[in-house]
Amino acid sequence: MCLVAGGWCWGQQVSVYGTTMAQEWKSDVPGFSTQTYTPATQFLGIDATDLGSENLSLHLYGWGTTDLGYVKASGAKSDGYLTYGYLDYRFNQANAELKAGRFSISQGGSWEQVDGLSGRTDLRGGFTFSFFAGLPVLYRPDDPVAAKDYAYQRDVIFGGRLGWRIQRLGEVGVFYVQDGSKSPKDLAVPEPVDYTRQQLGADIHLVPVSAVDFSGRTIFDVASHQNEPVVGGKPSRIAEHDYTMRVRLPGELTWSGNFAERNFYAYFAGTTMPNLFRQDENDKYRGYGTDLTWGQASGVQVVGNYKHTHRETYGDTNRYGADLRWAVTDAYLVGVGAHRTNATEALMVDPITPAFSLSNTEGRAWATYRGDKLTASADAIVYRFDDKKNPFLNGETTLYQLVGSLGYQVTPAVRVSGDLGFGTTAFAKHETTGLLRAEYRFGLGRKGGR
Repeated sequence: MCLVAGGWCWGQQVSVYGTTMAQEWKSDVPGFSTQTYTPATQFLGIDATDLGSENLSLHLYGWGTTDLGYVKASGAKSDGYLTYGYLDYRFNQANAELKAGRFSISQGGSWEQVDGLSGRTDLRGGFTFSFFAGLPVLYRPDDPVAAKDYAYQRDVIFGGRLGWRIQRLGEVGVFYVQDGSKSPKDLAVPEPVDYTRQQLGADIHLVPVSAVDFSGRTIFDVASHQNEPVVGGKPSRIAEHDYTMRVRLPGELTWSGNFAERNFYAYFAGTTMPNLFRQDENDKYRGYGTDLTWGQASGVQVVGNYKHTHRETYGDTNRYGADLRWAVTDAYLVGVGAHRTNATEALMVDPITPAFSLSNTEGRAWATYRGDKLTASADAIVYRFDDKKNPFLNGETTLYQLVGSLGYQVTPAVRVSGDLGFGTTAFAKHETTGLLRAEYRFGLGRKGGR
């Protein structure tokens, strides 16, 4: 693209990629009419480089969707969103970089989506520094009243991380993030939820020898919440511990272990997705697990695993089992798996069903094929629940899902694929799903390019 009047010309290269999906699913719920939904979604991304300088680039990605048959209660049947859109400038020294616009940033233990500015650079002595500042990208709560306070409180977001790379050992770092600065007071009756967040954390990643990899983080909630829940005393200021170790052992064995602990009130405070998590949740979680893998991914591989979780309000759950994977050839992969989950009975204030259990047995089998142009897969999973009186299963104790997929690379730039699924859920006696997908990628280059 040339700007003749300005006397200069851009020699940018542009890559455009996207996915078009059309879905349809039918649900047969006992006591209700059969429902059919037909949403169509378009994902589109654009990367443009060499915008007047080989160091400057533009990146855009978003999606739009519309339902071809179903209209929401609000009357809307279409929606869209800009996931990210930013300018990126990479400096020639110190691995430095600046971004401006809408972007996602991950530093230490936080993942944020921001409308603003971010940057990073290497410093002397193995140190690194990164920062971001701007406005948080808001996912508004469904409650319009709560949405007012949510947007009012979250008026700014900023943070940074200072890291130190230790030669031949790994990296450690400290980070801080603040999301929002106003207390809930803009409403006649203030929203009881405090959506603001101030978190201070430390992260570590060590590889002392090639066979050992250790990583993790600890995050502290350092905000002064006005309406802190008091159940069994003041909630912990530790928002999260999460540590994982992986060790390669002799005899084609690999062991990994994980420990995690979360205080939900501190961990989810100010989350970017309040409709998925409750900020007034005051439960606590603790979990640990281990995996032992024998074999190579290119042949026969057996994975045994165990996971224990504890929730203060729900009790303990243990899940254990094994998977067998066999790479028959470079193109064919098959596998089977079986797992058992033993869960503490959940209590209900209900004289008819005073308690129920979510304990179940799970079985799975799958097969995949990947050729030069053709790909195919089949996956089957079944759950058998112990408690027939579980009110959330609607009398169904056996749930299953069958999914088949087929894809074809039409040209180097175009791929088409489709999925077909059938099964039984706790809400639908029979559910059939279908998905058609078209993926494409092409570029607009300089002189002599496409």
